[in-house]
Order: sequence, then structure tokens, then C-alpha cells
Amino acid sequence: MKTKSIIPEKSDLGVYGIKNVTTKWNLPPEELQRITVEKGMGRETKNGTLAINTGKFTGRSPQDRFIVKDEYTADKVWWGKTNKPISSENFNKLQINVQEYLSNRELYVRDGYVCADPTYKTNIRTITEFPWSNLFVYNMFLRPSEEEQKVFDEDWLILCAPGYVCEDPKAYGIRQGNFSIINFTKKIALIGGSAYTGEMKKGIFSALNLILPIERNVLPMHCSANVGENGDTAIFFGLSGTGKTTLSADPNRKLIGDDEHGWTAENNIFNFEGGCYAKVIDLTEEKEPDIFRAIKPGALLENVVFNDNNDVDYMSGEITQNTRVSYPIYHIDNIQEPSFAGNPKNIFFLTCDAFGVLPPVSKLTPGQAAYHFISGYTAKVAGTEAGITEPVPSFSACFGEPFMPLHPTKYAEMLSKKMTDAGVNVWLINTGWSGGPHGIGSRIKLKYTRAMITEILNGSLDNVEFEQHPIFGLFMPKYCPNVPTEMLDPMNTWLQKGAYISKAIHLAHFFHLNFEKFANEASEQIIEGGPLIDEHHHLDHM
Repeated sequence: MKTKSIIPEKSDLGVYGIKNVTTKWNLPPEELQRITVEKGMGRETKNGTLAINTGKFTGRSPQDRFIVKDEYTADKVWWGKTNKPISSENFNKLQINVQEYLSNRELYVRDGYVCADPTYKTNIRTITEFPWSNLFVYNMFLRPSEEEQKVFDEDWLILCAPGYVCEDPKAYGIRQGNFSIINFTKKIALIGGSAYTGEMKKGIFSALNLILPIERNVLPMHCSANVGENGDTAIFFGLSGTGKTTLSADPNRKLIGDDEHGWTAENNIFNFEGGCYAKVIDLTEEKEPDIFRAIKPGALLENVVFNDNNDVDYMSGEITQNTRVSYPIYHIDNIQEPSFAGNPKNIFFLTCDAFGVLPPVSKLTPGQAAYHFISGYTAKVAGTEAGITEPVPSFSACFGEPFMPLHPTKYAEMLSKKMTDAGVNVWLINTGWSGGPHGIGSRIKLKYTRAMITEILNGSLDNVEFEQHPIFGLFMPKYCPNVPTEMLDPMNTWLQKGAYISKAIHLAHFFHLNFEKFANEASEQIIEGGPLIDEHHHLDHM
């Protein structure tokens, strides 16, 4: 896909306080790749894909993410560990420093937009120090037409200066030399000291997560989505490693997007982005054919290791376990164009339960759906440190807590209302263990998980009988075509029923503990959606 460099009518970076620069506007991907290689900032793989290293930071730095606390944000943002405040004064000083740093250089500017539904389209101008950061933005944001580029006016500005490190962080109200700051009043995302590309994507995602619900009555979601031939949309929520990308890539359905979507008051689902940003650790063509085949010229690999014959060793986590690729969505064959569709019929919460407690598939009431959405549960597998044998529960509110500026109950209540209004079914799918915890039981086979999702999508579970889980209160189908019936109630798969019950109560306790911090903002219906029992109840109450 050849594109040419379009210089917009308003093309003076002086308006941003950036002076004496050589500006490269909207360069095509192949040109950005050539410059990156010539400058010695990257190398090409055997098939011609650009691979770069992001340097010191190979992931987001959540402790160095700030939101400017001012009149607009003071009463809206859920301030705390995730959303840390910085003053307007300190932001302004840092902005001037970054502008001065970017002056007298060669810079790369990219004009793109987010939100595929034209009603919500938001123009983003990104000014980057590095050519490959600009390629990332080309891949990840939506790409305007040449006509749109000529008359482009941004709604938001990203200033990305990985080479600028703040020398006296305390004086600016930050923790260390790097930072990622969102200013809602100035509509600027300011990034310094980190070259990790995900900071740009997640900065804009965080901004949309406040603007869309408050100003536009749109629910922003950290999820993947696809649509069937009959126009029935499905949404997949899930933290890393639960199968979000894998399960939304279905040969019989068109991919809307794999990470960030909005659900509108008019009951449409739209992709925020124009590309995918996928993990590639342990990648094989057999496991993830869509991702594997999307890695071709135009894609951007991050922090991968090369083997002796100049090819990528996807098994290696030598630099980081968080090896990544970004590519434009058109690198995938089966996509919905433009990337929006109608109301979802089914929503899937994916969890990889390494305790082996949760059913492989269960149906949630609106209260349970809100409760599990706020909880955002999965379990990390033990294994990195000797002596750790227990799985570790991991909770991330709304399946995306690091990017949610509002209190999680705000998003959960919007979700509950939309579910009820649209008559959507919500399902909890455990892609983790069955027959015992990690180390004793076995991982639920992907073919069974796919079968459960397929049968739900084609309506096979509409008329089956359900039974309620004694501890979590979830509704488990008694029958699902193409899935062994004895799997459907997890207690049946454990050798010892007593061991199962005590492990289930143990996990329920973690849910209750985690939920305490949300309880004062949650409605009665949401609180009642939690486990029926915790460690303080005895089984004779069941």
C-alpha cells in the first residue's frame, strides 16, 4: 500500500513552540523504515520487517503516568495509585522543556485519527523524535485520506521525546526522569524519557476513556470484537494471556478490532484504532496464524532477538517477555471495513483461572456481569521463583485499570444499563485449568473453548438448562454441543470434592478482598453479583 508524503496547509511547528526543525510530514511506512535502518536505529528481518529496540523501557511505566489536575479533571478523575495528579504549572514547565529539546532537530509528524465511527472521529497530530515511533503511529491510529491530511486540524497533540530525560524530577512533581502525562484542558499527551511506543497508544486510550463516557455517553472498552455474517457482534474482554486476540480471530467472523472499542448510545460498536499491537513471545504460525502472517514489511517488531541466520527467535525473552509487533489492521485478511458494527449479542469475559475453580463457561446476570467487570480477574501461573507453587490472583478493574481515569463503577454501571437495554448475554469463559490447579489439573483445550463460543454465538445454549455454582453463584449450562458434559461443572473434574470446595472458597475470598475498595460506590445489585460465600461462611450455610 503506497502512500505519499502529504504536507498539510497548516504545517508550521512554531505554533507548538518547536523551532528551527526539519520536518518530515506523513512519510509512507517504507520511507520511515529506510530512514530507521540508515540511521542504525533498526534492522530488517529475513522477510523485510523492521525490528527495533525501545531501549531502557520495554513496557509502559504505570508509576510514571500522570493526569493534570485542574478544573476539568479535579472532580471527575478517580485519583489514586492508577491516576496520579500533576499540577498545571509543572506540566507547563515540562512542556516547554520538551519543546526546547525537540527544537533544532529532524522531526517526524504524523496526522491520524482515532474512533472509526465518523460521529466520534478524533484527530491526533503526533510529533516524534524517532522515525520508527512515527511508523508505530501510522500502524496504530486510523489513516486519513490525502484530502483530509491537506486540511488537517488536530483535536489532540502527542509530543513524543524519548531522548528528553528530566534531570530534576522532584522539582517537577514527577518520580524519575521519564513521564507520560495527559492534559485534558490543553488536549496534549506529553511523553519524555521512554521510547516504548505503547505509551502513545495508551495515552490516547486513557484520554478517550474519560472524554467518551462523560461528554458523549459512549462506553469505552478494553476488548476485542468481531461480527458474524448476520451482523451479530461479539465482544471479548480479558487481561493479557487469557485468549482475547486468539479467540476473536475466527475464520467465520470478521475482526472489528483487537484491543480498544466504544459502545455508543446508538448501539454501535466501533474500533478506536487502525491496527493491532500484539505480543509475540512464543509466537508460532500454528498457534496464532493471523498474527504470524501479519508480520511482513510495514509491521514493526519491538525488542525481539535474532538467531544466527538473521531471523527472529520468537521463543527468546532475552530482552523482555513483552516482545511486540504493531501492524495496520489491513495486514489481516478477514476484517470488518470500516471497523464498526451493530449492537453486541454476546459479551465474553475471558479469565485464565490457574486455580482450576471457575467453570469453563457460565452465564452472568446483570449484577454478576457488573461485579466481574469491576473485578477483572485472571490468575498468573506460578513458576518464575523457586518455591512458589500457588497461582497468584490478578485483578484489573474493567479489564484495563491502568487506562481508566474514572471510578470503575462508572464504567460498570454503563455496561449494566447497556446490557439490559440491548438484551445482551454476558458469559464468563475460563480458558485456564480444569481438574485441579496449575501443576495438578490440565489447561482447558482451546478446541473446547472455541466450541463453547461457537455454540453460544449460534444460539445453541439459548434453551439448555443451567445450574447454579454453589460458591460463585454463576449459572453453568448442563449441556453444550461438542464439549464433554463432565467438564461443565468444574467440581466433577476434581478427584476430591472437598479439595475443590476449599479451593473455591479460597478464591472467593480473594474476590471479596479485592472488591472492598469499590464497595462504597457500588450499587446493591452489583455487590450481590459477587460470590455467595467467603471464608467466614461455613459450608453448612450452603
